[in-house]
Amino acid sequence: MSNETALTKIAVFKGKQVRKTIHNNEWWFVINDVIGSLTDSNDPAQYFKRLKQRDEELAKLTDKGGVQFVPPLMLEVKTIGGKQKMYCWNTEGIFRLIQSIPSPKAEPFKRWLARVGYERIQEIEDPELAIKRMRAIYKAKGYSDDWIEKRVRGIAIREELTDEWNKRGIKNQNEYAILTAEISKAAFGMTPSEYRKHKGLERENLRDHMNDLELIFSMLGEASTTKIARARDAQGFEPNKRSAIDGGSVAGDARKDLEHKSGEKVISRENYLQSPQNKKLVKK
Repeated sequence: MSNETALTKIAVFKGKQVRKTIHNNEWWFVINDVIGSLTDSNDPAQYFKRLKQRDEELAKLTDKGGVQFVPPLMLEVKTIGGKQKMYCWNTEGIFRLIQSIPSPKAEPFKRWLARVGYERIQEIEDPELAIKRMRAIYKAKGYSDDWIEKRVRGIAIREELTDEWNKRGIKNQNEYAILTAEISKAAFGMTPSEYRKHKGLERENLRDHMNDLELIFSMLGEASTTKIARARDAQGFEPNKRSAIDGGSVAGDARKDLEHKSGEKVISRENYLQSPQNKKLVKK
């Protein structure tokens, strides 16, 4: 279960809407909505104030943040009456807030957080558990076994590539994004953001909505980039950018050749927003 999915279930669980907005490319949630969904308070703002009085560490985090915590911010949120500025916190902050709420309604989420933490420790000790859980999650969502194997293999290839980039001087997340976009453009003629738009996606993981061939050509582009970067001993951003373009072109050329010989396009609008992968929803 992703952090975002968990918060969506909070709203469904209590039948109340938890409003959210995008800030710095991540979801931020209205604090009063979260408190209102998990307590019987008629005044969530006052409840939050009293909560901080009881929990000094929470008060410090909401005032100044911390090493890994960003403090709440006043952000514009869409409402029926138009945009309004409200105190919002990102997913990590909201989870910390939930831990401080003594209401019995918050207990299911506290237990869920404890379980997730325990599972994470297990996965660090035994990485195979993470792969098994990943397969189980995809299976529960309706993905076929063949697709899951390709997805898992694709993740491994992606990790090998990013490890290689790291060794070759690529440290900035923006550079990772640019190199990834270059592979995608060369392989599919679209950046990942353009590809998501093509499939009618917003912030969903693009590869979770790719069909088998799209996954295969994604893997080919990234595996080729890794091999070319090693062969050239590419160091720094520009040499690795050229390797990314050339690696993506290997997949792009193969894709075009297949399309020419089969008479069918590899790139698809197919996604699985409303139907599991094994039922093959095609969005037209």
